[in-house]
Amino acid sequence: MKKYQVKINGMTCTGCEQHIDLALTSIGAKNIEASFHQGEVVFELPNDVGVERVKKAIDEAKYLPGEIEEIPTQENMVLGDKGDYDLLIIGSGGAAFSAAIKAIEYGAKVAMIECGTVGGTCVNIGCVPSKTLLRAGEINHFAKVNSFTGLQTSAGEVELAPLIKQKNELVSELRNQKYVNLIDEYGFDLIEGEAKFVNENTVEVNGEKLSAKRFLIATGASPSLPPISGLNEVDYFTSTTLLELKKVPKRLTVIGSGYIGLELGQLFHNLGSEVTLMQRSETLLKEYDPEISEAVEKALIEQGINLVKGATFERAEQDGDLKKVYVTVDGKKKVVESEQLLVATGRKPNTDSLNLSAAGVEVGTRKEILINDYARTSNEKVYAAGDVTLGPQFVYVAAYQGGIVVDNAIGGLNKKLDLSVVPAVTFTNPSIATVGLTEKQAKEKGYKVKTSVLPLNAVPRAIVNRETTGVFKLVADMKTLKVLGVHIVSENAGDVIYAATLAVKFGLTVEDLKDSFAPYLTMAEGLKLASLTFDKDVSKLSCCAG
Repeated sequence: MKKYQVKINGMTCTGCEQHIDLALTSIGAKNIEASFHQGEVVFELPNDVGVERVKKAIDEAKYLPGEIEEIPTQENMVLGDKGDYDLLIIGSGGAAFSAAIKAIEYGAKVAMIECGTVGGTCVNIGCVPSKTLLRAGEINHFAKVNSFTGLQTSAGEVELAPLIKQKNELVSELRNQKYVNLIDEYGFDLIEGEAKFVNENTVEVNGEKLSAKRFLIATGASPSLPPISGLNEVDYFTSTTLLELKKVPKRLTVIGSGYIGLELGQLFHNLGSEVTLMQRSETLLKEYDPEISEAVEKALIEQGINLVKGATFERAEQDGDLKKVYVTVDGKKKVVESEQLLVATGRKPNTDSLNLSAAGVEVGTRKEILINDYARTSNEKVYAAGDVTLGPQFVYVAAYQGGIVVDNAIGGLNKKLDLSVVPAVTFTNPSIATVGLTEKQAKEKGYKVKTSVLPLNAVPRAIVNRETTGVFKLVADMKTLKVLGVHIVSENAGDVIYAATLAVKFGLTVEDLKDSFAPYLTMAEGLKLASLTFDKDVSKLSCCAG
């Protein structure tokens, strides 16, 4: 058997994938993987079946085949060439461990280089610590405000130090379970130190030169600072250092209102701080559809968080323990004062110390590592994955990319990265979740779109929770009614978005959503109600009626 890949024009849904599967099965093909999203099919073919029969079978199924490309099989794995290691990984986060584990399963000799704490951003300073503190903030908030009666209760000042201690204990436990302990479990080497390329085949660590067949750069990213005059003279926090704060400030100013600024700003608001979010843009979450942006802004204002939009930052200064940010808004000068200042204006790739030019690895304008569709850099021996490429900055994307890297770099396969359907969640309350195309993106891609917008006050779960600020929005192809994108602002939106991800990924239609059972009094019911909203007024339906 030989493995092949062929591009196919004309596939539009999962039914098309089934047609291709049947056509190739009829000529003896095995292990067929057709993808209408990628417009291709990968399959194995007996050596005595010519590739021309493949083209004929696809053509007879009423699809247009492109060139057929043979894919190297695992028998051609790139092991055993010169080098201390088959794969040398720089970094130790989600992408790095995913790659290391899969490479070991291939039988490769693997080493991982780490100059800091094993585990990368997510477990140490990102997802895990921030989300456990967000939960504590929510509990404190609901202890103060009973949303069912509006009754205010006195919960006293939050003692932050014990929460930080609990957070650190959880981080340590998960870091050991999910990262450190796996090093011995899978049997790859951990080299502590900073890696720097000497040439395209060699890195130097602690004065020792190490060579490898293939390299993976997975060094992640770190907080970046905006060019605001005087900021370097101010005692500011970043998303990393704020999570070590031992006392809740009376006032907190946040520069930046992306997902990091929103989450951490709301966290400290819920812990008792007076929070001001500041941004340059006139529109909150401008990359989202307007309905999403408007719902989030309304929720923040209802909660009592101050929002400053369209700000031109003039300078920052410190007066004793007081931090001052000077801005111009609508032509008027303004000074925002607070005890603590958080800078949350994005992240930059960690590439400065790698000496990438020595390896012939090209970087972009923000010093991110440039990769092709196969995660390979301009040096065919060097791959990159995760935040260092400035792609979607989620640990699950990094882990996926790390696996693809090994399939290609070690397995000798020819797998393309597919990031066309990546869900994203911002863990505020209400949370924000999105997958697929926005209405604007769909139109830019040439679709004629049909949308439905369902306010949260039409979702029974939100009504009984008495939290009805939010929205469900569906974007569909007007011709086929295939779901192109789903965007949600609601409690538990992050849980609901997985079902939406499957709908977008597998080409489900609005009718498919309408015809599916949705458990009553769940937030996921909003998906079905939003699908019904395309042609019905759901406010005039009885419970669960379709």
